[in-house]
Amino acid sequence: MRFAAKTASWSLVHMIVAIAVAYALTQNWRAALAVGLIEPIFQTIAFALHERAWA
Repeated sequence: MRFAAKTASWSLVHMIVAIAVAYALTQNWRAALAVGLIEPIFQTIAFALHERAWA
């Protein structure tokens, strides 16, 4: 349960940061949301696999 909560909270933080950075670079909310929502999904999967490998 702790692992799932940690992964979910990290995903949310990552998504917010990704959207903010993408918006700062593009000044376009549509592009920022696209990048900010898609990239963290893949990063969360990579994070979960990485955590499992180190466990």
